[in-house]
Amino acid sequence: VQLQASGGGLVQAGGSLRLSCAASERTFSDYNMGWFRQAPGKEREFVAATSWRGSSTYYADSVKGRFTISRDNSKNTVYLQMNSLKPEDTAVYYCAAALSTVAVTTTPSSWGQGTQVTVSS
Repeated sequence: VQLQASGGGLVQAGGSLRLSCAASERTFSDYNMGWFRQAPGKEREFVAATSWRGSSTYYADSVKGRFTISRDNSKNTVYLQMNSLKPEDTAVYYCAAALSTVAVTTTPSSWGQGTQVTVSS
């Protein structure tokens, strides 16, 4: 599945951003979807994921209570609403897809291009 992420930008600490990731496949609803991020000099890390129907969601401890993942299968799109942003959230954010809920949090089979999120203090 081909993925196209958008919505990154520059925001002040405490602000909000919403990332979007559009998928090309009509079988989008078969996939569990996730978001990862990679900060400069650090490894890529899991941020959030949602099951194929959106009934289950998973979050990294660092973003729980601040970020919300959702999906609209009619639009082949997954979203990441990011609130109360902190400078340490600065990273390139990637959307990802996998057929299993385990893989979508660890080793997704498909990746989108990244979108830069920068949070200023």
